[in-house]
Amino acid sequence: MASQTELIYRIFAIIFPIFSIVAIGYFYARYRHDTDVSSGNRINMDIFTPALIFDYMSSSSYALEDYLLLSLGCIAVVLGSGIIAWPVARIMGYQWKTLIPPMMFNNCGNMGLPLVVLTFGEGFLPAAILLLAISNFLHFLVGQQLITQQWSIRTVFTNPMILSTILGIAVSVSGIVIPETLRLPIHMLGMVSIPLMLFSLGVRMIAIDFRDWGISSVGSLLCPLSGLISALIFIQLVPLPAAQVPLLLLFSILPPAVLNYMVAERYSQEPHRVASIVLVGNLSSLVVIPIALWFIL
Repeated sequence: MASQTELIYRIFAIIFPIFSIVAIGYFYARYRHDTDVSSGNRINMDIFTPALIFDYMSSSSYALEDYLLLSLGCIAVVLGSGIIAWPVARIMGYQWKTLIPPMMFNNCGNMGLPLVVLTFGEGFLPAAILLLAISNFLHFLVGQQLITQQWSIRTVFTNPMILSTILGIAVSVSGIVIPETLRLPIHMLGMVSIPLMLFSLGVRMIAIDFRDWGISSVGSLLCPLSGLISALIFIQLVPLPAAQVPLLLLFSILPPAVLNYMVAERYSQEPHRVASIVLVGNLSSLVVIPIALWFIL
């Protein structure tokens, strides 16, 4: 009984800081109806998150080959989720451009980074950031191109998060030591990113439209399920290091990323429906994540 009580407390200690900041963002936006986080989100994607990625990637001493299989697992989860979601979209009569991207690209930034740190410790943060970078790379290389039907490598490699990942890894591998006076402001900028992500997610949740409850309900179930199935198949086929298995499983059940809504809004791909899928999916993670942590831990 004591061990179960301790496990329940640990799960609570992991999810409470995350959802409390999301709740603060939600209630603040409910109180201040003119709250607009679009500029903050743009700055976060262009400055704060790239600073976080570069800071941890450049200061971490790790061999890239240690994360090769984990990287392949990330790709398998992303692409596998899309493959599983395809027939569901056809059967249910949904536009595949609306349903499939949110199933493929999960919230490994807003929710994934703090969740990994609180669950496994800061030692796993470089691996979590690598998963974020790969997911973002695929989002801009595959997801956005699926919607626009315009394939552009330039779009991928001009993305600040991709550039910061490449630069961070290059600095780490080359052995370059960044002076502390330069690293400190980069570190401080990066520390802004995670709480701002969570706060912005809470603000976005005031826009939930339950008129699209059908597709959003399907998405809230399909997203973690398709990711988990893909991860389990990969783990059975590939000898992933035991220490990285829980990380991939946790990555696989994360809800849809807010970025899906931003892309859908930009290209007029039923943004109201995508917003509903994203927001209801993130709400359902209040149930999904504790259950997943129970089994993972």
